[in-house]
Amino acid sequence: MSSLFDPTLEKALKEDRQWLESTQLPIVTLSGTYREDVKEWHKGKGNETTPDIVFSRAHFSMALGLAVTAWGANMNHAKAWMVDPTNYVSSADWSNIQLTEAVGKTVARHSVLKGIKDLIDQHGRKKLPILQSITPPLLYLTEHVTRPILCLHPAVANLLAAQGKQVIHVLTDPYVRPENLDHADNPQVMFCVFDQITKDEFLEKSLLAGKTIDPNRIIVTGPTIDPRVLKAKSQKPVWRSGPLRLCITTGGLGTNKEEIETILAQLLPIMKTKPELFSLLIYAGTQPDIAQMVRNQVHHHKLRLGRPDQITSPIRLLYHPQLFNANELLITHAFPWAHGFITKPSGDMAYDAVASGSFLLTLSEWGDWEGMIRTIFEQKGVARKAQPDHFLGQLELLMSAQGRSQSWIERAMLTAHPTDPLFKNGAQAMINVTSSFK
Repeated sequence: MSSLFDPTLEKALKEDRQWLESTQLPIVTLSGTYREDVKEWHKGKGNETTPDIVFSRAHFSMALGLAVTAWGANMNHAKAWMVDPTNYVSSADWSNIQLTEAVGKTVARHSVLKGIKDLIDQHGRKKLPILQSITPPLLYLTEHVTRPILCLHPAVANLLAAQGKQVIHVLTDPYVRPENLDHADNPQVMFCVFDQITKDEFLEKSLLAGKTIDPNRIIVTGPTIDPRVLKAKSQKPVWRSGPLRLCITTGGLGTNKEEIETILAQLLPIMKTKPELFSLLIYAGTQPDIAQMVRNQVHHHKLRLGRPDQITSPIRLLYHPQLFNANELLITHAFPWAHGFITKPSGDMAYDAVASGSFLLTLSEWGDWEGMIRTIFEQKGVARKAQPDHFLGQLELLMSAQGRSQSWIERAMLTAHPTDPLFKNGAQAMINVTSSFK
């Protein structure tokens, strides 16, 4: 490695390499940066105001959920360690990382541009400049790792499999992409999938691609859920009456901004006149423009934002410029509190929201895989598609029993409250697959 960034990160890179070599559970993902937290994890000094580059909360939160499951109460690099090579991209390649995020953010904020993103998905995923940039630090970090490596992103899974590493390739969605099949016939790779339907799809698509795979190398584990999210429902009664606690969330790139703005424009005026109806928490993630949009709307309606820890405040905002801290805000303040989440049906938010005992109202999906997630949760009876232009009316209908014994919201929360074994055991099942890999 050469031409990196600063002495503290140089030290962290060397220690991450050592810790990944010696840990019982090596985890690699591709989600963005959390450089300032990396510095602190390696006894350096981080800057809380430096913004991260973020592509995906899901690929970060799922990797962290695996690590937390292995760690228990305290971080322990001997038990498990996670790395993201994006943290260690060289100065010369840094513009590629910035460009990838900038393009993603632009598309995420403007629904009319989504067609461009779909074209990239179909024709250019393997040629994006970020892959060339993350390869040198990824290969340096994993060069001497001899244990099977849990990979939470197909790009890093395929790069490591091509190096002859034993890889546990986790499909984070109930959906099989072409790049998931690159090493389907490689005996050094095992696959963890969402459910039996995903396994069947994997086998079928492998066959159509002319690749032979042993079905025993495809393990149905369910998704990764942070154990702290699973514990959240113990603090949350099912809603029957009183203020409905709603959490509106964006994604890692700031997705659904237009829909979030439309929904807030309907909810904030009624919160001024009928404050007893709703309590609102808005998760802006690491996106300053969404956080500012929320502040502007709240100010326009002459309301006041409470601090994240002020649970009696009718409106709160969760925002931090860094990925790890933003994720911790969600885990600490959103999942134990919210009756329902208004969010795109992504693998992180949909899984986590339902695992915490909440209902879902889904915003526009980011891709076909999120459409699949929406369908699955609608079939389970815990999700409905949000109608942003008529959101207040929709919410009133879902809150009303309409002559029945229960409202849709109460039924959905009662369905979500018992922990589905698919969610409860996913992280531990992946750890077990890794430890048993021959």
